[in-house]
Amino acid sequence: MWAVYPYILRGREKIIDSIQSDKTLDPNLSSIFEIIGYNIQAVDGEIGHISDFIIDGETWAIRYIIIATQNWWLEKIIILSPKWIEQVNWSESKIFTNLSQEEIKHSPEYFEESLLIRDYESTVHQHYNRQGYWVDENAAKKHSVK
Repeated sequence: MWAVYPYILRGREKIIDSIQSDKTLDPNLSSIFEIIGYNIQAVDGEIGHISDFIIDGETWAIRYIIIATQNWWLEKIIILSPKWIEQVNWSESKIFTNLSQEEIKHSPEYFEESLLIRDYESTVHQHYNRQGYWVDENAAKKHSVK
């Protein structure tokens, strides 16, 4: 399946421009960028830091957090769903997940110049043995149609 998502926004400037141009949005949405640079804590140690976000420009849902791992092992970019975040420690600038370093280390690599496609998303979710957000959204649409 090579579905391309036309509403996906990547990169701080694109996202902030879209937020500022849409007068119906809460201007505080841009405050998500305050956590860029926060360390990601796996259950058994740190694994990287937040470098950016992937946001659905139609629904404004944060689809993924982009994680850079170069300070912990070989330079690699991966994505994590915000649903996999357990806790945010504002005073320590840390985000906690219940995933292990090993799971994250072997996650499918994300390439920022690539298009986000459902096949890649499915691979990431299968790697972590997690259900994709689209399953919940499809179920919600079916219930609202009835």
